[in-house]
Amino acid sequence: MERARANPASIEQAWAALGPTLGILEPLRFSPDKWSVIARLHSNFDDREAQTRLPLPIARFGAAATEAIGGHARRFDSVRTEYVDEGWFTEKFVNGPSDPMADHARLYNEDVDRMMGVLFPSARYRKGHYAFGKFTVPQPHGLHTDHSAEDPRAAGEPICIARIGTLGTHYVAGDYEACDPRTKSMLNALRYWITVPEGEPEAIFDELLQKQVLATIPVDHVMLMVAGNGSNGAHVTQHIAARPTGDGVHSAFFQRQYRFT
Repeated sequence: MERARANPASIEQAWAALGPTLGILEPLRFSPDKWSVIARLHSNFDDREAQTRLPLPIARFGAAATEAIGGHARRFDSVRTEYVDEGWFTEKFVNGPSDPMADHARLYNEDVDRMMGVLFPSARYRKGHYAFGKFTVPQPHGLHTDHSAEDPRAAGEPICIARIGTLGTHYVAGDYEACDPRTKSMLNALRYWITVPEGEPEAIFDELLQKQVLATIPVDHVMLMVAGNGSNGAHVTQHIAARPTGDGVHSAFFQRQYRFT
């Protein structure tokens, strides 16, 4: 979606002023190169070449927040997933008992909304969820994209994710359409978790990490990515959950997706 171009300096000034208004996140300072990507997406989020430069870290959780979120996640021996739908606020803050993770999720949601208001003023909340507890298997298991099943016509949309403490998500770095046929076959092995001529998915996963075809999202950071329904005009971020070690790992995950109006 192409929009009127804003003055890059005004976006940078608005971004610099965000810090004191946020409740749980600390906005990052961007290099000129990163600002160039953001400016292109700000004026036209359908800029596919700029989308190939994502994911991009845009904020971090402070030390106190990461410790509090991680501490609460360690209280659970299984994974709890909560969807931020129309009834979520009433359930968690009006009718329900005190819920520390809902408090963290509310602050995350409000902060990310404020950041999106600067970066993409016409973006509006579409959907989101958060999960926490002890992860014993990757969730989801294979290489995937975030999409909008409720809106099949949706193309590229902003989405922000964050993984707290452990289990940094992996993603396909760069333009996956430019990969050679062998690499594309290996990526299909991870997408469907199947054996291909190049090998078993477990071994392929390790090889693509070593070759840096798969890069790793840093924990305790908010990452800007591209969601969508596989539109030919969008470079939707392809990512895969990290593999928990041993008998499982405690962690927390937050996700918030937007649509353009």
